[in-house]
Amino acid sequence: MTDLPRKAVARTARLAALPLGYAGRNALGLGKRLGGRPAEAVATEIQQRTADQLFRTLGELKGGAMKFGQALSVLESALPEELAAPYREQLTRLQDSAPPMPTQTVREALARDLGPDWKQQLVWLDGGPTAAASIGQVHKGRWHDGREVAVKVQYPGAGEALLADLKQLARLGRTVGQLVPGIEIKPLIEELQARAADELDYRLEAEAQTAFAEAYADDPEIVVPRVVAVGETVLITEWLESPASLAQVISDGTQEERDRYGELFARFLFSGPARTGMLHADPHPGNYRILPAPDGGPGRLGVLDYGAVARLGDEGLPEAMGRLIRIAGLKDRDALLAGFREEGFIKDRIQVDPELLVDYFAPFVEPTLVERFRFSREWMQTQFQRINNPRDPGFAVATRLNLPPAYLMIHRTWLGGIGVLSQLGTEAPFRAILTEMLPGFADPDADPEAEGEVEG
Repeated sequence: MTDLPRKAVARTARLAALPLGYAGRNALGLGKRLGGRPAEAVATEIQQRTADQLFRTLGELKGGAMKFGQALSVLESALPEELAAPYREQLTRLQDSAPPMPTQTVREALARDLGPDWKQQLVWLDGGPTAAASIGQVHKGRWHDGREVAVKVQYPGAGEALLADLKQLARLGRTVGQLVPGIEIKPLIEELQARAADELDYRLEAEAQTAFAEAYADDPEIVVPRVVAVGETVLITEWLESPASLAQVISDGTQEERDRYGELFARFLFSGPARTGMLHADPHPGNYRILPAPDGGPGRLGVLDYGAVARLGDEGLPEAMGRLIRIAGLKDRDALLAGFREEGFIKDRIQVDPELLVDYFAPFVEPTLVERFRFSREWMQTQFQRINNPRDPGFAVATRLNLPPAYLMIHRTWLGGIGVLSQLGTEAPFRAILTEMLPGFADPDADPEAEGEVEG
């Protein structure tokens, strides 16, 4: 494949064929069971073939298809183990790789964006990509001042393919959902559609990355590469020399590495809004690189890809979020319901059982109730099965909440972050991190009436 397929009909046909392939494998499986093969063995084979076709297709199409696959990969830990195991290898592969586009296409984009003399600025360019993602791929290069740089070039037709894919996936939402049971597909696609324009705008991404690079310039543990140059479809940043990504730590890291880099991941997620007024909103592990410390000490965490950020303003994360999580942890149901109504999250005429409201936010609250919390796939699966089960009384809570778009992005980013921590199996001082970094969480005066009721 040379670039993103431009014919919408061809892309649509490949996406539409995914549920059909699943149905065909199920029919084949029925025949094998009738022929005497054990049902469990047949089911495992169907899941393996489905995983292979699903994520190979999403990765090859790139665009919105691959973006959707990457979003699914973050939530892999929420799937029941019998479903997750056959998908895990394909998901991890999708986080870090995709088929490359030709070097000539890259050079044409550089000439278009940097000018005909681009070789005087970018004095060396690697012939093949070092990484590939949903809308662009990265080459290693050398800037004229001697700095090694990462040269990200957007695929030809990326915008068209991204929007077309997401539109088609939205149409197929229910049937595609059959391929990955347990994850709500519709809201995931809606969020990807809402932020599509921002992700295609490399200048906007460069703005965000510059703000993060300045904010973390002196941080001993988090590294954000600086922007060197930017054009319409080209973004050049400083190169991070990294032996592995967080995806590799998930795959085969030691427990010490899982705890170390999981904690740094959480600290970055929660510290960014206060430092920059923005939340890095793309937590898939391929964006996080493992970096050796210059003094030989504990490793650092490099953070890439600022195309998806929630712009929160100078105040950072809303104080109400920390306050309400704290109240939910105290199990003050009446105060929690009153707080949600006061913030406009639950409209006046909408009735919600406060007990179910507490249960619904358990994935965010439970890790704050102990000094150190061990995230795990088993814990995440239990949480997801409860809040995504239509037969569970708490399932209706989500449909009754009135969360503004900014809150929705925060909510899904946090959920994705918790998914990554669960894939890692990280043990971390989550309560201390929130106490330090989440406005409202540690402030007993944020809701004195509620505090007084609990103490009394």
